[in-house]
Amino acid sequence: MPPQPRPRPRVKSGMSRAFTKEDDSLEAPIIPPRPALPPGSANYVTPAGLEQLRQELAELEAARTAAEANHDNDADRTRRLTLLNGQLAALSDRLASAKLVDPVTQPANEVRFGATVTLRPTSSKGPERRFTIVGVDEADVSKGKIAFVAPIARAVQGAKSGQRITLQLGPKKEEVEVVRIEY
Repeated sequence: MPPQPRPRPRVKSGMSRAFTKEDDSLEAPIIPPRPALPPGSANYVTPAGLEQLRQELAELEAARTAAEANHDNDADRTRRLTLLNGQLAALSDRLASAKLVDPVTQPANEVRFGATVTLRPTSSKGPERRFTIVGVDEADVSKGKIAFVAPIARAVQGAKSGQRITLQLGPKKEEVEVVRIEY
C-alpha cells in the first residue's frame, strides 16, 4: 500500500472574517447633517457666508473627482463616493435655498441680520459681548459668529443702539444695553 499523504495542518488566522475591512463596506456611511435650519425659516446668508458655501462645494466636487479616479479599493471608493454624493446633495439644497442679505442694505441704527452687535451688562458685573448675526452655515461661536436663529440673536434683533434688553441665559436673566451696531 502506498504511503498516505499527511494532512496539512490548518492554520488559524488571528482574526475572524466578521472583523475584516470588507464587511465594513456593507454599512451605509453616515452623512453628517447640515446645521439645523428651523422648518419654514428662510436660509439667509451673508455675502461671506455664500462664498463659504461655494468654496465648500468646490472642495467637495474636487474630492469626488479624486475618489472617482481612485480604483485602489472598490469598496472604499464606493463608500467614499456615497458619502461625498450625500454631502453634495445636502449642500446643493442649501445653496438653492440661500437668500443673500447684504448687511450694508440694513438700517444702520437697528440690529438686523448681518449686524455686529456689542452688548454691555447694565450691572457692573460681566464682560461686554460682541458677535455678528449670520446664517446657520456660517455660524462659528469661536469666531463670534452667531446664527440668526440662536436665542441671543433673536433676542436682540430689532433693537436700537442704547436700548436695554433682557436676555434669558439659562436659568437666569441678565439686562444688557446695545452699545454698538456695525455693518
